[in-house]
Amino acid sequence: MPMSTPAGLRPLLPAALAAAALAACGGSGSEGPALNAKPAFLGAITETTYDGATDDLLTAGLGASGLAAAVPPPYADPLKPTAAELRRAAIHANYRAMLDMTAAGGYGLLYGPNVDAQGKPVAGEGKVAGTEYLAFADDGSGRKNVTLMVQVPASFNPQKPCMITATASGSRGVYGGISTGEWGLKRGCAVAYSDKGTGGAPHDLQNDTVPLMDGTRTTAAAAGRRAAFNAGLTPAELAAFNTATPNRFAFKHAHSGQNAEKDWGTTTLQAVEFGYYVLNQRYGDTNAAGERLKTLTPANTIVIASSISNGGGAAIAAAEQDTRGLISGVAVSEPALELPANPGVTVRRGAAEVPVVGKTLVDFTTYANLYQACAALAPSVSASPYAAAFATGFASAALPIAPNRCAALRGAGLLTAGTLAGQAEEALQKLQAYGWEPESNDLHASLAAFEVAPAVAVTFANSLSRSSVKDHLCGYSYAATATNGAVEPLAPAALAGLFATGNGVPPTGGVQLINNRGKLGPARDFLSVSESGLPDWNTAGALCLRRLVAGTDTAARQLQAGVDETRRTGNLRGKPTVIVHGRADALLPVSHTSRPYAALNRKVEGPASKLSYVEVTNAQHFDSFMGLPTVLPGYDTRYVPLHVYLNRALDAVYDHLANGKALPASQVVRTVPRGGTPGSAPAITADNVPPLAATPAPGNAIAVTAGAIAIPE
Repeated sequence: MPMSTPAGLRPLLPAALAAAALAACGGSGSEGPALNAKPAFLGAITETTYDGATDDLLTAGLGASGLAAAVPPPYADPLKPTAAELRRAAIHANYRAMLDMTAAGGYGLLYGPNVDAQGKPVAGEGKVAGTEYLAFADDGSGRKNVTLMVQVPASFNPQKPCMITATASGSRGVYGGISTGEWGLKRGCAVAYSDKGTGGAPHDLQNDTVPLMDGTRTTAAAAGRRAAFNAGLTPAELAAFNTATPNRFAFKHAHSGQNAEKDWGTTTLQAVEFGYYVLNQRYGDTNAAGERLKTLTPANTIVIASSISNGGGAAIAAAEQDTRGLISGVAVSEPALELPANPGVTVRRGAAEVPVVGKTLVDFTTYANLYQACAALAPSVSASPYAAAFATGFASAALPIAPNRCAALRGAGLLTAGTLAGQAEEALQKLQAYGWEPESNDLHASLAAFEVAPAVAVTFANSLSRSSVKDHLCGYSYAATATNGAVEPLAPAALAGLFATGNGVPPTGGVQLINNRGKLGPARDFLSVSESGLPDWNTAGALCLRRLVAGTDTAARQLQAGVDETRRTGNLRGKPTVIVHGRADALLPVSHTSRPYAALNRKVEGPASKLSYVEVTNAQHFDSFMGLPTVLPGYDTRYVPLHVYLNRALDAVYDHLANGKALPASQVVRTVPRGGTPGSAPAITADNVPPLAATPAPGNAIAVTAGAIAIPE
């Protein structure tokens, strides 16, 4: 008997769009559902069911307490971990990479596997039984091989069907969105994941081994088209490369030659299509021949595109590209958003207009790469997290790397002050003038120490310009190093586990960023010696990356063409959307991303726009840094978990779609830092993270008009 629309579920789309959605799924109101056909882009599908006790979808059998442990269970053979062991370690690493895992920071109280769908801590480990499906999306060449995954919890209710996307954040693999997927799994929703053409496991060029979809490794020859990533060098090219630059690695995001970012929306939509296929194979009606029909469709299923950071940007891209009504709504956190070259929008904070807005990620990241290490020495931020350690480790008399960067910038005419303190303050002001909020100032020292800007800048410059690993763009490569910075082979056990531990954007898992052009030979980037004879954090490499963004030569034009392929339109097609972003975000500054995007969306969609923008004070990009009180004291006292607000955004969008509840208006949420002593802040409470207001107070209301956004102080 045909499945009826679930009782109480409102139509998710206007009638015309609903009809289009049904047609896209192969059926019509008069002809009935079509056969459930496997999408052409999908390769072979693996299916694994987890009992929710020994193993599960959310925690890989570790439970809430196991995820909280500093390390996962060891591999039986560290040199040959099994697919199941790698999956367990990947879930452990990726979940922890996104969140503050300390009880004082909110884990187990405000979020976590043992916190139920209503946000209440409950007894138990929070394991989720269900079935996991994996497949490559490819064009038949074996060169794309984007990993897609669908998790269907045992609690999925086909009478009230729902799905969310959890596209990988950063440059991570397919489990990189697991902390977002948690929201869906707890509510009985299927979760559709995509690694969006990135991933943590590299092509080991020296030994010509590659990762498979499940993270295990084999030779490139044995893998063939089953490789999750192969750098694509001919035998002659590979031999020449290894002779000239031994012990190097190629990573998928940087070196696939695909400009993966242009397809992030497409691969997120493919994950949704994969989800519909799986759900209809399990729950769809059957015809007289016993064949499954497409009875779960966009007309009767809630689908929310979600994730964080790059994954959030992918969700926005998917919503813009969704001409078939596959997505019902959007809820994202701190999204990476590439605006048009001339978006024609203004951003005001308080009484002042922000002068520089809407720059692309590769633009503002290469800018940060130039100035951040110098700015971290500014006396005005000397009390910020990691500032003292930064001065000791990167500006000591024995190794004055950051001061040398300041001097090199002055020598290049980019700074004018005559003293180190003056140069550092000038660099800090340049960052603020280029779009960073004053609240970001306290984050520059820690981000510089963790080499965040150079890592992202090199990866995106390679990807956007479609550079091959053999091009050594701006003289950079990836390799393991000794303590003095010299290139050496990576420990075999580290390589074997990189599918789980790698974040896809070196430095990661023992693989470092290398300056091939160091005066004394190839060396770890920040330790390399420049032509001046001084270690200055490879100023020449940073200037080269910057010229790719602003230059006019062939290499620059190639990168700029790649950037143009990633620009978003601002047209969310009327989808109910909530974007949350931390005001202090120093990696993806709000005035380059969410703020101008909200203004662009209103300019493009006008009254049809259903976007709410929520800016959270005392929140920044890396919740996990708050969970490192002994390494980064001061994050715990200053910042609150933004993840709480992603969950609330998902709640709000779901309640709107399922129950007709109005979305919260655009607003600033004024949180309360935990305070106390850096490194031992008092435990967080609900009072630190106030709820979204249905109607914000006048002093918190964000005004969004066609092409303009005004943010209250």
